[in-house]
Amino acid sequence: MNNKQNTQFDNKVRIGLLNDMEKHFDNRDVKYFKQLLEHEDNVIRTRAVCILAEIGGKKVVDAISDTLKNDKDSLVRHEAAFALGQLGFNDALIALSHATNSDPSLFVRHEAAIAMGVIGSERGREPLQHALSDESQEVRESAKIALANLDYISSMKRKGKFSRLTGG
Repeated sequence: MNNKQNTQFDNKVRIGLLNDMEKHFDNRDVKYFKQLLEHEDNVIRTRAVCILAEIGGKKVVDAISDTLKNDKDSLVRHEAAFALGQLGFNDALIALSHATNSDPSLFVRHEAAIAMGVIGSERGREPLQHALSDESQEVRESAKIALANLDYISSMKRKGKFSRLTGG
């Protein structure tokens, strides 16, 4: 089988799996999607992260945090950081802090910093200040934006939709 045929086969398998995923999504099957975080296909893992964030609430923070810390693919880790920010739970701050300051991908470090700004907890301030000295300008700028949101939340003494939308 040549590469084109192999890609078509992979796409057929992927599309079949995505169809199955849709059925499990309709049933809000968190366990099924957690298992998919270990799938060999990074597209499937990325989709599983997104779906878990949509259907899982606080009970999926640990699974998505694990993905952020351990997935071999930077795109999947980036999506995990984004999802954790959107979920908005302080429980995600340890994984996001670690990613902001030590992930090998600037893409992931940037998104993790933004996610901490979206969550809006003062517990994110120290790792964000550390990120101001990151080698990547994009990460430094992301930390600056996130810190500005923490300053806003602190001065207003409240978090709301506005601060979540402007946190990154």
